Amino acid sequence: MRVVKPKKFLGQHFLKDLKVAQDIADTVDTCPELPVLEVGPGMGVLTQFLLRKQRPLKVVELDRDSVDYLHEAYPEMEDDIIENDFLRMDLHGLFNGNPFVLTGNYPYNISSQIFFKMLENKDIIPCCTGMVQKEVAERMASKEGCKAYGILSVLLQAWYKVEYLFTVPEHVFNPPPKVKSAVIRMTRNDTHVLGCDEKLFRQVVKTTFNQRRKTLRNSIKPILGKDSGTLTLDPIFDKRPEQLSVPQFVELTNMVEKALAGSSQPATE
Repeated sequence: MRVVKPKKFLGQHFLKDLKVAQDIADTVDTCPELPVLEVGPGMGVLTQFLLRKQRPLKVVELDRDSVDYLHEAYPEMEDDIIENDFLRMDLHGLFNGNPFVLTGNYPYNISSQIFFKMLENKDIIPCCTGMVQKEVAERMASKEGCKAYGILSVLLQAWYKVEYLFTVPEHVFNPPPKVKSAVIRMTRNDTHVLGCDEKLFRQVVKTTFNQRRKTLRNSIKPILGKDSGTLTLDPIFDKRPEQLSVPQFVELTNMVEKALAGSSQPATE
């Protein structure tokens, strides 16, 4: 069986340590009754352990060489190997609209996009696990007041409990990446309604963190414009975005929405 060579332009770093692969596969046991979707299986080092779970399993892979390898190595998955771009897929059609667990050794160059896609489909993804770049994992799990806390932290933690599980060294990959990796787990929290306009919430988070060294009084100006009235006199605007918890961002969003309604100035994404 021909070995697949990792492709740099796809961000491929194939995991070769079976113990690490087993440990990652076991993270899906948090939701033991649900089917599993693996993103970027490569040569199936994680897939083999997921198959042992005796649960419905589908894998999605963009790389043609990897798809051919998987068909040869796992013929029993004939109808469950999907050659497609995960970021462009309609996830509601995968398991007849039913919830599933998302997992994988995620390509580093699109990992954040994968999680934004997850957020768009949070109604059917109650649990997400897998491996990402260590720096990204730290951002995802970081709490307010920490240097790593940012856009990804707030948007994910609004809907999920994020756990940094363990660190993975460089030498267990082919080729070894220049950075360490980490395994994370995200499980849906009890939030069903955010309590503010979700589109504006995303805009407020992204806009303020894009100028994270400034106080909110200044970083919110691209949304409010120059005529912010007395709104920015509130003490919350003395803070910087990394000092705000998720509930405080919800509060801030509601304040911004009221100000925009008062000035009849439309919000833009």
